[in-house]
Amino acid sequence: MIFDRVYGVDLGSGSVRIYSGASGTFYQEKNMIASRGREIIAVGDAAYSMAGRQPASISVRSPMSSGMIAELELQEIVLYTMFERMGQLRRIGSVVYFSAPPDMSSIEKRAYYYVANGHWMRQNRVYIVESPIAEALALEISPENNPGAMIVNIGAESSSFSIIADGRIIISRKLSVGGRQMTDSICQEVRRSHHLQIGPVTGRMLKKELGSLGEEVISTRKVIGIDSVSGLPREESVSADTVRKGIINSVNVLASEMKTFLERIPPQIAWHINKEGIFLIGGSARLTDLHRYLANETGYSFNLSDMYENAAIKGLEKIIKEKELKKWASPIIERKL
Repeated sequence: MIFDRVYGVDLGSGSVRIYSGASGTFYQEKNMIASRGREIIAVGDAAYSMAGRQPASISVRSPMSSGMIAELELQEIVLYTMFERMGQLRRIGSVVYFSAPPDMSSIEKRAYYYVANGHWMRQNRVYIVESPIAEALALEISPENNPGAMIVNIGAESSSFSIIADGRIIISRKLSVGGRQMTDSICQEVRRSHHLQIGPVTGRMLKKELGSLGEEVISTRKVIGIDSVSGLPREESVSADTVRKGIINSVNVLASEMKTFLERIPPQIAWHINKEGIFLIGGSARLTDLHRYLANETGYSFNLSDMYENAAIKGLEKIIKEKELKKWASPIIERKL
């Protein structure tokens, strides 16, 4: 079959998403790895569940940093493990489409080649699709003959602003603010307000359940952490107001940078973007009323997509299925790093 060895892969700082052309199915796990020195302890969701709970001798981290491959060998291990768990692994002779940030250097692009052609997988053809293009295709935005469309992706460790017009990305900006920084701020606010130390998993749970940027929410959630004074475990009720205080600074930074970004574009493109609305995606776009808050802060209208963090992998699916869209994919050939 034509799709028997074709895959789409979206490597994110938070999660790995894979589309299999053979089965037409998607697979997702956390892009995390737990290791003790050179020994791999856990990969994916199992590694993520250890974060904040592991002994000092075990390191739990993502091979990606701010949307870029930071540790090549570890990222290969994670990807290979994900393919194995899908039960459809073709180690040799596959075609892999990666979504990747725009404006990468040649060395950064070749890192994607070696993730799919390293110790465990060989002789695979690799194509790169710029993430904003893949996202636009998923959002039914035609990159060609478009007077201007803006996509804002609030990811796990970073956020990106991209404008597509006349068949290309005319400007793109990456900001080191994302869901992880919001979670860290929540943990800091809980420590400041309640003298309680909580881990990132608990902080993320609070963000998901109580995080809101709309009208004041009167709600609480009980969590267990370590008392900052006694060092003993303690249960505490954390309010939605505490969670809001933890995330508001990060959101205000996003809004401020977004306004500056929009001021740099030609007025005719800005007019069309405001007319059509800014497209908002990414896992942290799930925060209640975030799109309305950003609209009030920037003066632009927003379209909140229900694809959230799955837009890029959905765009890769379209490229794999539709021959006329393959022009958006660029081949990466083997060269020395």
